[in-house]
Amino acid sequence: MELIENLKWRYATKKFDASKKVSANDLQKLKEVVQLSVSSYGLQLYKVLIIENSEIREQLKPVSWNQSQITDASHLFVFCNYTEATPEAIDAFIEQTAETRNLDLERLNGYGNFIKEKLNEKTSEEKTSWLKSQTYLALGNLLNACAELKIDACPMEGFEPEAYNKILGLDKQGLNAAVIAPIGYRHDEDHTIEQQKVRKPMELLFDTI
Repeated sequence: MELIENLKWRYATKKFDASKKVSANDLQKLKEVVQLSVSSYGLQLYKVLIIENSEIREQLKPVSWNQSQITDASHLFVFCNYTEATPEAIDAFIEQTAETRNLDLERLNGYGNFIKEKLNEKTSEEKTSWLKSQTYLALGNLLNACAELKIDACPMEGFEPEAYNKILGLDKQGLNAAVIAPIGYRHDEDHTIEQQKVRKPMELLFDTI
């Protein structure tokens, strides 16, 4: 299984080679992988920013614990969840489903109402957690695809979401920066390259019931 070997190869890259850039072709593949990610009900209530602009990344670095990956990586992926699961967003999804699958819209309205009812049962805190969690599903796909393409990546929560929201104008779009992932190519001087992976042994991680 090639995926296992790819996952053994990847690691959370701490130092990127700023001179190496991800090709447009590979970047398009990564975008398609993220687009195909699963999400609850299929809603995909998030947006992904791919930041190339060096000036913006210099602004983001101080609010990312001054980590060098922010500026040295080829690209910076910022996964942003919508702060609300609005009825309009659900209606748009139902309309897109009807159009894509050539179905009668009225046949799908019941499913749309079901989604709205289920989300309305959540507390405000539960909705916030649920919306943020959706981005991690897409992040996982990105990391796996990067490993297959031998592109390095580093998922990061070490940043200030509120500052990101302000710098990137996310507040005005009803978005929140949930998790980030610089991608690119490892630097030869990254001291973590040769470190062994530390993972729980199978007998502790799994139970068969």
